[in-house]
Amino acid sequence: MRLHIVDGTIIVVYLIGITLFGLRFRKSQRSLRDYFLADRNIPWWAIALSIVAAETSTLTVVSTPGMAYGGNFGFLQVVFGYLVGRVVICLLFIPQYFRGEMFTAYQLIDRRFGPRLHKITAAVFLITRAAAEGVRVWAVAIVIGVALGTGEVWSVVIVLLLTLVYTFEGGLAAVIWTDVVQLLIYVGGTIVGFFILVHLVPGGWPAIHSAATAAGKTQIFDFTFSLSKTFTFWAGLIGGMFLNTATHGTDQLMVQRLLAARNKRDSQAALLSSGLLILAQFTLFLIVGAALWAFYRAYPPAAPFAKTDYIFPTFIVNQMPRGISGLLLAAILAAAMSNLSAALNSLSSTSMVDFYLRKRPDTSDQKRLRLSRVATIFWGVVLFALALASRYGGSVLEKGLSIASVAYGGLLGVFLLGLITRRANENGAIIGMLCGLALNVYVWIWATAQVAWTWYVTLGAITTFVVGYLASLAMGKRAQLPPMNSSVAGTTMQSGSKPVGKP
Repeated sequence: MRLHIVDGTIIVVYLIGITLFGLRFRKSQRSLRDYFLADRNIPWWAIALSIVAAETSTLTVVSTPGMAYGGNFGFLQVVFGYLVGRVVICLLFIPQYFRGEMFTAYQLIDRRFGPRLHKITAAVFLITRAAAEGVRVWAVAIVIGVALGTGEVWSVVIVLLLTLVYTFEGGLAAVIWTDVVQLLIYVGGTIVGFFILVHLVPGGWPAIHSAATAAGKTQIFDFTFSLSKTFTFWAGLIGGMFLNTATHGTDQLMVQRLLAARNKRDSQAALLSSGLLILAQFTLFLIVGAALWAFYRAYPPAAPFAKTDYIFPTFIVNQMPRGISGLLLAAILAAAMSNLSAALNSLSSTSMVDFYLRKRPDTSDQKRLRLSRVATIFWGVVLFALALASRYGGSVLEKGLSIASVAYGGLLGVFLLGLITRRANENGAIIGMLCGLALNVYVWIWATAQVAWTWYVTLGAITTFVVGYLASLAMGKRAQLPPMNSSVAGTTMQSGSKPVGKP
């Protein structure tokens, strides 16, 4: 079944409208500070909503209901770990990011360890963020493919091009403010869809809750300690904490938003409040999944679903009233475009600040801005290619998180070495990071049955930290921490000015 013309019109109007809205920020882009940090003039509440929108993506909207449909609410255990991770970032990471002006997370590594590890961490981010984002871009094709019945590749092209237009022109300001609008759309659309779904199930919410509870769908906690089981209390609390500390403390996609806050306190307020919103949002999506299970229990589908990722989009197209289907699909596209725009801008900022401007620090402001936009286009092409390569596999949510988790352990371990030790040095940290990455790659490829993805970051970070610290001690050189309020050598850039040169 394909969408009615009314629903198709709603989707087209949304795509055009959000693109035009993002283009409104073009005139404010005069320097890299404007383009990559929105001139540090964004209120904390907007950054909080933007963090949630960037953290969500189509994977969340599509896969999370499917997880409850096929299992229970156990994923919330990971979200509880996310909340703890945010507290760690506020206490340990954000104070360091606001000592001096930084554009990327990896400039902190340059300050603490030196240029070699700076480049390694930045390169790891570029590779893994692009790979994980390719999976997320392909998730858009799942939605549009179900809605239109064909043209999955072209649906990705359209969404990529429109997102690229406003990200290319408006920079981070366009990304954040379109995130705010898109979050309101997809959360509002999901709430509307939920109430319609409840109305369609015989007996309404009491019947859904009773049947789901009896079937164990609403179960949250599993206190079994097992490295092979994905969703347990310990994997969620410990693994979720390490994962969130890595994603929001070392990943430029999130750190860039924290750096765009007006000050340290605003940055911390944005991150902590986003955690409460994420908890509420995941709870909503899981409840929708339980309601979908009750609906298809009462009205079995003609054929079993090939993947749980297809359940919610299929319900939207086949069961929702005209207009509501278009609204919900526009909501899912909003989540996709929000995450995609964030990825494009963060990949561009890391390419420019951590690589190009290291070699050519005297580049004029006008050329910097032009090259930043070229880098945005380049990464758009890369993400399109990677999306086409990620069409095969299991649940797109777990696939995307698994890819990212492989590298996050090594990145987080290096940051912890720099932030909480004084004896770790660059060579030791590099050795530790390579060991952490090697362990995660081994587990991901050869030991997936023994170790769930929720433990990847924890194992990688601990390995990186322990090996890096011991290797530093064995080399016999004590690494003195530079003053944490000093400029980042060769990379700190003031608004509208050339970079501070190396001392």
